[in-house]
Formats: sequence, C-alpha cells, structure tokens
Amino acid sequence: RKALNHELSKLFNEMWEVDVNRLMPGKDYTIDLQGKAGAAQQGDSAVQDNAARHLFHNVNEERLKGIKTFATFISLLDNYETSTGVAEVVTPEEIVENNHFLDAILATEVMKLAHEYLLKKNLAKPSLADFKCQLYDIWFQLYARKEGDRPDSCGFEHVFVGETRRGKQILGLHNWVQFYLQEKRNQIDYKGYVARKNKTRPDKDDQVLSIQFSWKGSVKPIGSTFIGVSPEFEFALYTVIFLLAEERITRETVKIEEYELQMVVCRHGHHIGTAYPVLLST
Repeated sequence: RKALNHELSKLFNEMWEVDVNRLMPGKDYTIDLQGKAGAAQQGDSAVQDNAARHLFHNVNEERLKGIKTFATFISLLDNYETSTGVAEVVTPEEIVENNHFLDAILATEVMKLAHEYLLKKNLAKPSLADFKCQLYDIWFQLYARKEGDRPDSCGFEHVFVGETRRGKQILGLHNWVQFYLQEKRNQIDYKGYVARKNKTRPDKDDQVLSIQFSWKGSVKPIGSTFIGVSPEFEFALYTVIFLLAEERITRETVKIEEYELQMVVCRHGHHIGTAYPVLLST
C-alpha cells in the first residue's frame, strides 16, 4: 500500500474545510445502513438483499436544489444513454447545461484551491476560461469506451451518472446524489454495506461508504462513494489527481478528515475513465 501523500492530504483537507455546500449528516440527510452485504460477483442478477429499506432515509431536497452547484449538477444527470456501445448525442441544450455547471463550480472556494494548486504545478492555465476548457475536455469530451464503438461515454457520465455494459455490468456510478435520486425512483436497490477489516460497521454519519447495490438489472458487488459532499469537491479531487500523473491508473493514499482513503483515477487518453475513493480506514 502506498505511503500517505501529505501534500495532497493537506490540499484536500483545505478543500473539505471550505466546502460550504457539503450536506451535513443527521441534519441535511440521514442514511439507514441496515445489514451487511453478502458475497457477490460482478454480473450476478440475484444476490441476497440485506437491506429492505432505502439507504437514504431522507434528504433535504429544498437545500439540495437551492445550492447552485447541486442544482446545475442534477440537471446533467438525465443527459446520458446508460448503455455502452450506444452513441451519445450531445444537444446544444446539454452543452449549455455543462457550461452552467462548470461556471457554478468554478465560482466556489473548493475549485479555486484546485486551480491555484494546479497553477503552481504548471498544470493549468491562469485564466478561468482556459481552466474551464480544460475541465470540459477532461470530463465532458466524448470517447468510445471500447475500441471500434461510437463515442458512447465520457468521464462525467461514468463517474457521476453510471453506465451499464450489455445489461450485465454496472460501470461507475460513484455519486451519492445520483444514487439518492435513482433510489427515490426505485431504480436502485441498496443491498447493504460492505464492512472494512478493522471496523465491523460504518456509522450513520460516515461521509465515505462502501456499498452493494443493484441497478438496471445488474449488481455492483462493491462500490465506494463520498456521501453528502458537494459535486465541486469530488470534481476538484479527481481533477487534481488526474492532472498530476500520466500513468493509466493512479492510486494516491490520502487522509481527509478522519478518513484514510485510496483515491483511484483511471485515464482514457486525455480524459477521465473512472475515479472513486476506496476507504482504507477511519
């Protein structure tokens, strides 16, 4: 396991501190952890369900929709065709929505910290307009997940919305807002939490969780996600790690608040392939 990256830990904790849009557990939302998830393989159609109820017991939607970065983020979630291999069509309205979202997050302290840090490393341009173009390319530029396919994917769709492959596999979907909204529509079925070695069960105020769920007929045996954080916080973390390295898969061990995490970012050429946190310990 890689040594703790102190520089990134310091930066990410500063971002955590200034993330004023983050929702607070027990106050803005409550989760219901229920049972521990059973063993499952990717592609299982039926697994034991150890959670009869939703993971999200309640979320203050007024607050969620009253925060600009969340509101503009939510408007992007219905812009994608979940099946890989099916070409994505990006409409002029969707391009406008993508830009509104980037404008909203670029106005936050969290993204300002990311921009300043990347400037120091010569990995971003000083002008916000240029930085925004860079973000657009990394996250929203379409590419083909599999060679020979039409452009059917992008970093944003994979990480935040989720995709399916041949109806048998869930790809991505590492975002709590999408999870909550899909659960509310009964599209997602939460199956239970995945415990870590040194802790028998998570707490209801944990803001990083490993969970098992099914979506669109497939099971994700284990998926990890931040809970309650703002979209700009996740965007900032993943973008910084993406730009700092060039190998296909980057794993950085960081400590954010009391969470020791391995941040995983995979590249797809000049774009994000996937990105998610793995909980090591709290």
